[in-house]
Amino acid sequence: MDRTMPVVVIVVVVALVFVGLAFAWRARRRRQAELPALATPPASLGAPVLVDDVFYVATTVAEHPTDRIAVHGLGFRSRAGVVVIPEGVVLSIAGEPDAFIPREAISGIGRATWTIDRVVGRDGLAFVRWALGDTVVDTYLKSSDPDALVAALTTLTPATKEAS
Repeated sequence: MDRTMPVVVIVVVVALVFVGLAFAWRARRRRQAELPALATPPASLGAPVLVDDVFYVATTVAEHPTDRIAVHGLGFRSRAGVVVIPEGVVLSIAGEPDAFIPREAISGIGRATWTIDRVVGRDGLAFVRWALGDTVVDTYLKSSDPDALVAALTTLTPATKEAS
């Protein structure tokens, strides 16, 4: 039995799927190109409320946990450091410049079970809801101690949100 033709068809279909994914990712980046760059941390910062090594999962449009932000270094999962300070949150995503989420931009914090392609145990993700320009986004973080992370974030804003 000749298997050459079925193998060629499968390879072509898989290649077309990957090409389609690449075009879709580029289109998403073009649609989000108007989002402002992330702020850099100020030169002088207050004493840290919490310093934690986390897994950066994703940043999505608020209330749309499958609509990933793909620009400004927020498009891919990675190890990260998070520092909660009185002025806001410093997020150090591996391979990206440190980003600063000012306290004034934060509108809520909360816990979530899933986002995009990541499902964790009950309330295993912490998220920060904040304004990136005119767009409200949720940044999802997986911490070894999510209770401590949420408690520290709560010092920045009393508002809490629950994600699905």
